[in-house]
Amino acid sequence: MNVKVLGAGGEATTVVLAHGYGGSNHIWDDVAPALAKTFRVVVFDWSFSGDVVVDDDADVDEGTICSYFGFADELVAMMDELELREVAFVGHSMAGMIGCIASVARPELFSRL
Repeated sequence: MNVKVLGAGGEATTVVLAHGYGGSNHIWDDVAPALAKTFRVVVFDWSFSGDVVVDDDADVDEGTICSYFGFADELVAMMDELELREVAFVGHSMAGMIGCIASVARPELFSRL
């Protein structure tokens, strides 16, 4: 998912920036450095991004992964792997809806949408 963590660590609020369809984490290149002065910032690429290399041998359920719910599962898995809790989530375009779905499934991961 090309995850990048920038900025303050420790007890700083974490801001997760998620791009929309047809984009990549690079849409945040002008915003993330400014936010990273105060917050821990996480940027990443969704699996549908052209910047992500897909493992052809992975056991993937196409009916699930290529849906809002599949992408919400992808977001939750990434947040669990990074041990993120109570993040401020900023989703551009369809990523906003994905964040909403993920927050219903796992509300402890999110403090703000």
